[in-house]
Amino acid sequence: MNSDSDLQIAGDILEVPHLLQPPREHPSTVAEFVGLARSVAADRAQWEHLVEFDATTRWYHRLRTGPGYEVWLLSWVPGQGSGLHDHGRSSGVLTVLDGTLTERTERGTRALGAGAQRVFAPGYVHEVVNDTLEPAISLHVYFPGLTAMPMHTACARRTGSEPVDAVTA
Repeated sequence: MNSDSDLQIAGDILEVPHLLQPPREHPSTVAEFVGLARSVAADRAQWEHLVEFDATTRWYHRLRTGPGYEVWLLSWVPGQGSGLHDHGRSSGVLTVLDGTLTERTERGTRALGAGAQRVFAPGYVHEVVNDTLEPAISLHVYFPGLTAMPMHTACARRTGSEPVDAVTA
């Protein structure tokens, strides 16, 4: 049996910089977009001072853009909702920063507390509502950037564009 380790055979990869992958400046995979949402959520100083609550309409603010993506901050006072919609050709990550939001789809209803995340593909139909008595704040990452938000009158038939299960931090 050969006892040579990979390091003995190949040498220290850190000593061969041309073999290292350069760090990416912007996310390009679903996991990296989820990581981006988590890192922005964790850095409250970056977004907390921007939040406003508007009793007449949902408030939103674009926090950041990058090649092919956008990051949005939204606030929800009790009773406010998005209406039933999809995001056109955009995929997305929804992260609840504060409070609780309710997501309704044809598959059912799910309460999303602070730290919960939903990942969805293009054409995914849902409604997000603040059904509580406290305000809520959410972060939305869309890739590619959001160009359409078609409204629906009834849940569309299942298309296979299912979200990944909620993840709680």
